Amino acid sequence: MKIKNLLIDLVLIILGVFAAGMGLKGFLLSSHFIDGGVTGISMLLANTTSAPLSVSIFVINVPFLYLGYRKLGGVFAVKSSMAIAGLSLCLAFVQFPDVTHDKLLTAVFGGVFIGSGIGMAIRGGAVLDGTEIAALLVSKKTQIVRVSDVILILNVVIFTAAVFLLGVESGLYSILTYLAASKMIDFILNGLEQYTSITVISVKGEKIRVAITENLGRGVTVYQGKSGYGKDGHVNDTRDIVFTVASRLEVPLIKREILKIDPAAFIVQQSVDDTTGGLMKRKKVH
Repeated sequence: MKIKNLLIDLVLIILGVFAAGMGLKGFLLSSHFIDGGVTGISMLLANTTSAPLSVSIFVINVPFLYLGYRKLGGVFAVKSSMAIAGLSLCLAFVQFPDVTHDKLLTAVFGGVFIGSGIGMAIRGGAVLDGTEIAALLVSKKTQIVRVSDVILILNVVIFTAAVFLLGVESGLYSILTYLAASKMIDFILNGLEQYTSITVISVKGEKIRVAITENLGRGVTVYQGKSGYGKDGHVNDTRDIVFTVASRLEVPLIKREILKIDPAAFIVQQSVDDTTGGLMKRKKVH
């Protein structure tokens, strides 16, 4: 099983390397657009100096790979080193067609291919850009700033530099490339069917549990809580708290069933990035 998983990871990383290479050489480089992160810094250097992109990408990522080895483990560092080295070799030696000179298509589809590559590499347990490693470590160190905030701040700096070094138009198209890549990464990692968690606090928790499980075929978790100061005036009153996870399309139906039973029910919804195990597929309701 371990060998099979390792082979799957390797295939994902290789596909990710070639997809990112296609995005860079097949779209962005000829138009002088850049992406975010370490890749964006490397592309800025390639556009403003004589430094080869294939060399810059690997060299700038080395310190981040070392940090990844120290903090995230040897397997992650080895996979990421292979992925980044593979991308460097791909850029140096593999020929890709220059697909289009249309700037909008270049920005969007360049981002799509790069995002696909990064997403597949992450699925394979590696990264193609050391920015994520740095952001994760800074976030853990400060305990205040989120990973996404660190990446956003870094990319604001990179794209501001791109506006001054490459021109306003190239800088703006580069931001579009980054947005397309980010959306594609989310799609690769989370898929189309995103889930929503629903927490229901109600004095009619048992009826709501039955409605969700028997009428709608969804699994639930029930735990007990006590009310604080609420509209009904029952302080410290014990009640069931019902928790379930459903697809976005099922949420309105579930809420309608809940409110039919208890119009005063307190319902909290949250987006779920990923789920593992449990009853995620809807049961057949007889």
